[in-house]
Amino acid sequence: MTRRLEGRVALISGTGGGQGRAAALRFAADGAIVVGCDVSGAADTETVRLVTEAGGVMTTMVCDLGDPAEAQAWVDRAVSDHGRIDVVYNNASAAKFGSIADLSIEDWRFTIRNELDLVFLTTKFAWPHLAKRGGAIVNVASTAGWQGSRGNGTVAHNATKGGVIAMTRQMALEGAPLGIRANSISPGFIITPGTRAFAENPAVRAQLTNSIPLGRPGEPEDVVGMAAFLASDEAAFITGADIIIDGGTTAC
Repeated sequence: MTRRLEGRVALISGTGGGQGRAAALRFAADGAIVVGCDVSGAADTETVRLVTEAGGVMTTMVCDLGDPAEAQAWVDRAVSDHGRIDVVYNNASAAKFGSIADLSIEDWRFTIRNELDLVFLTTKFAWPHLAKRGGAIVNVASTAGWQGSRGNGTVAHNATKGGVIAMTRQMALEGAPLGIRANSISPGFIITPGTRAFAENPAVRAQLTNSIPLGRPGEPEDVVGMAAFLASDEAAFITGADIIIDGGTTAC
């Protein structure tokens, strides 16, 4: 690894597994001090163990970032423990799926809270600390923010991830005078604990990968490498961008 993030304090949400765990390992390998957060303490404890065994530094806490008080507490603890925040990586999310006709009001609000509110809340509370010396925000959006999905009932997910992309652009404009850069990443079909069951079903996997020009689903490492780059000085002139990582799907 490049150690491109040496000594920087990076808040990464949803580090209990999937892309969040991969991000914690990658950022730590690049020299960052990782401050994790997940709703599952047991899963995140395992991530801390993996990071520590790999020679990295990570602390974590159990928190629900859709709750303003808990988001504030996470940010406050990071500053208390480390004295600064250099990177905010808004990775955590949770969605409910259904068509416009079928999705319940409760599931709509659940998705808005857990895919849009928590990005806003964490960034809002971290903003004054980023503004002290500049910093980087990386928000995880999705190709669902760019295109619909036939038959998959993704209306709430489309709305929130499109919102993350738009919100990131506004963060970039407001942050530029303060030295804060903000970018988003839009993954396509990535193998995570939530999608692994689909990927392991040959028929479903074939259906899903038929639309991917590179012929395979993505891995978490395909996403987090870009996140580490965007958080580093190598991306010093990149802000307000959304980087699509989908194996070419949206090029079709």
